[in-house]
Amino acid sequence: MGKKNDKKKGGGFFWKILFITALAVFCFSGYQLFAIYRGYKAGVDEYKEVEHQVVKESQEPLVLKDQPETAEDPETLEAQAPDYQPPEVDFEELKSMNPDVIGWLDVEALDISYPIVQGEDNDYYLHRTFRGQENFAGSIFVDASNAADFSDPNTIIYGHNMKNGSMFGTLRRLYDQEKYKDSKYLWICTPEGKFRYEIFSLQYAEVTSDTYTLFSDHGDTFASYLEDMRQRSQVDLGTEGLSGNDYIVTLSTCTSDDQVRFVVQARWVGTY
Repeated sequence: MGKKNDKKKGGGFFWKILFITALAVFCFSGYQLFAIYRGYKAGVDEYKEVEHQVVKESQEPLVLKDQPETAEDPETLEAQAPDYQPPEVDFEELKSMNPDVIGWLDVEALDISYPIVQGEDNDYYLHRTFRGQENFAGSIFVDASNAADFSDPNTIIYGHNMKNGSMFGTLRRLYDQEKYKDSKYLWICTPEGKFRYEIFSLQYAEVTSDTYTLFSDHGDTFASYLEDMRQRSQVDLGTEGLSGNDYIVTLSTCTSDDQVRFVVQARWVGTY
């Protein structure tokens, strides 16, 4: 009888240890999930607060200030005053919060409206918010090698694909949910004006792809690059008249594959 009791005690002790271990794992996992949620919320709350402080809806009609030389027919590129109203940004207030700000991005078809910053390298804002707080959401930031005034032939803009839909978390909906059919336009607002861009390519690109090529000037090489990017698009966006004199932005975000990015490219079609 004594040996049987010893076996029962030994077995009971084993199940107690197993239960305690499982409980500890559950509690630790729960804490991690809470920490992730808290981080997501902190990032979202910060950007909502910034937007509330510096952005207002404009009631003034848009006036075209400048357009590409290739846009001989404004109707072709819809360079006339659009129906959409991009945000009115108080850049003086915004720059008082962070002098690294260079613009504000607004995507017509998506809930993407954020300040754009540029650091001395591409690491600083990768996991720091607009206010410099450490957060996995990071910021929407321009490649450190680009000109800060969007005057390069190709300006690359990075943002995280956040699971809660913040930052570039909804960018792939342009393709996956065909949101490009709602609008093919995005805006970059700066103190100098509101730049309107027409999306001409939606593609998946490897991190080492020539999609991320930066150009020091315009010309035939850049024209060939643009045509290649147009052909790589997952859908035919009906874009015509791409030129080596164009200015484009390349929006890039991560995917479930560490070696692949989702990329949206758009060309400048007018400044308002």
